[in-house]
Amino acid sequence: MEPMRMRATLQGDVADIKLLINHPEETGLRKDPKTGQIVPAHFITNITATVNGKKVLSAQWGVGISKNPFMGFKVKGAKAGDKVVVTWVDNKGETQTGETTIGS
Repeated sequence: MEPMRMRATLQGDVADIKLLINHPEETGLRKDPKTGQIVPAHFITNITATVNGKKVLSAQWGVGISKNPFMGFKVKGAKAGDKVVVTWVDNKGETQTGETTIGS
């Protein structure tokens, strides 16, 4: 599975942006059933989104987010062809950026 799948559609002047992030989202509280060892915490801590370089979303996440999270949000004032960029950072310092163009 690719790291992040994104789709952005337009209805009037409102963009509907949806993304699916491939990430384990481990809390650090679960034990490996085979070894009995604690599975280390590994979760997304920050996520930001821009449309044409203007920040439209900034969120802080924690251990309460499910594995491979799905996220959707709407942006008013968008136009077909606008560039959407979403970036996340996790507690291990890993980062991923995805981009798409708003379709009509």
